[in-house]
Amino acid sequence: PSERASYGYARAEVIAAFINALAMLALIVWIAVEAVLRLLAPVPVAGPAVMAVAGAALAVNLIVAWMLSRHAHGINARGALLHVLGDLLGSVAAFIAGAVVYWTGWTPIDPILSLVVSLLILRATLALLKESTGVLMERVPARLSYEAVGRALAKLPGVTGVHDLHVWQMSAERVALSAHLTLTDGAAWPRTLAAAQRMLARDFAIDHVTLQPAWPVPPPAGRVIPVAPIEPTQGSGPRLH
Repeated sequence: PSERASYGYARAEVIAAFINALAMLALIVWIAVEAVLRLLAPVPVAGPAVMAVAGAALAVNLIVAWMLSRHAHGINARGALLHVLGDLLGSVAAFIAGAVVYWTGWTPIDPILSLVVSLLILRATLALLKESTGVLMERVPARLSYEAVGRALAKLPGVTGVHDLHVWQMSAERVALSAHLTLTDGAAWPRTLAAAQRMLARDFAIDHVTLQPAWPVPPPAGRVIPVAPIEPTQGSGPRLH
């Protein structure tokens, strides 16, 4: 963190993963187009040379993939691993294609396997793109339920309502939350705050929490739409708006 970047630069890895995913998509499209062109107009393939180059590339990619898999916890590391796995699959496909061409002379196997590899890495690429985009758009993390978080806060002793609830990802790993809690007794706020922080960290792994106390006020003009109403009880129960 710094004066110009109070949250630090944790999202740099998310931006890198986003660019990585876009590059993979461009690569998949390019491979698919080239494969189709080769199916329509076959070209000679030097089987032994292809096998030799593919075998060397496979060995290097296996070593790199093994090294990355030991530390692929962050989104950017997973993006790098995805790149290497794409290269690894490409090496396997190229080796098989070279062997088939060498032994049978059937050249279409080369573009066919290229299309297969493209489809295999497409799903993982789209998942990485979706995850990185979600962080950049400050969406609620996929592992969390916005409604469940609001209900848990509303059930805290002394809390009668939860307003302006926001849950977003500060980085690929850290989650932040801010909300207004309506209280029955302002003097109990220190205990309520501590209880909320413990609950959010324990049950939802949210450690960056900003909560603001509020007291009942006359309802504003207009319509209030409940987002996640608590099960009705006798009297007035807490509600999330």
